[in-house]
Amino acid sequence: MGDVAVRAERASTDKFAARRRELADSALSAIAERGYARTGMRDVAAHSELSHGALHYYFEDKDDLIRQAIWQYKSECARRYDPIVETSVTAQELARRFGDEMAATLRDESDMHRLWYDLRNQALFDEGFRETIVAIDDLLREMVWNVVLRYGELSGRTPAVDPLEAYALFDGLFLNCLIAYLRGDLSALDRIRESSPRLLAAAI
Repeated sequence: MGDVAVRAERASTDKFAARRRELADSALSAIAERGYARTGMRDVAAHSELSHGALHYYFEDKDDLIRQAIWQYKSECARRYDPIVETSVTAQELARRFGDEMAATLRDESDMHRLWYDLRNQALFDEGFRETIVAIDDLLREMVWNVVLRYGELSGRTPAVDPLEAYALFDGLFLNCLIAYLRGDLSALDRIRESSPRLLAAAI
């Protein structure tokens, strides 16, 4: 295959991948609103501006679409704390900003986080996107560990937990506050904002 043909094939592949990302982004809110079990490809098309035919052209099935959508969303989530880690100059500043961000994402993106936990539970029974869920969990564990490590550095102390234990602590806190918030308990926002710094201190 000549250079021109190779470039043409690569451009076609890049366009296909870019279109998949666009469609997955557009479909995500519809999936998050209805949940995994109650959402099919036709439901996504009906609750968005996407055509059923376009979805099937770019995705093999519902699981393929959801894999792409949740990977894009959660991999972006895993990077949102990087600026806090990189620019905080004291342990207190890092802890405060971390708590504020945890509360903000709980408030602004509760439907997306509900979908994440829905899919993570579903992956216990369905192998269709299990590898994606495991990969996302790895990203989130690394995200939490980076926060804990930096807090320890700024405090001049060594973490008292390992990466898995740290992730379990913050994931448990976030899930419980999310459940409360989705039930209408607005105090869950203050609870996660105030508890996150305390949990950080307890992890060191």
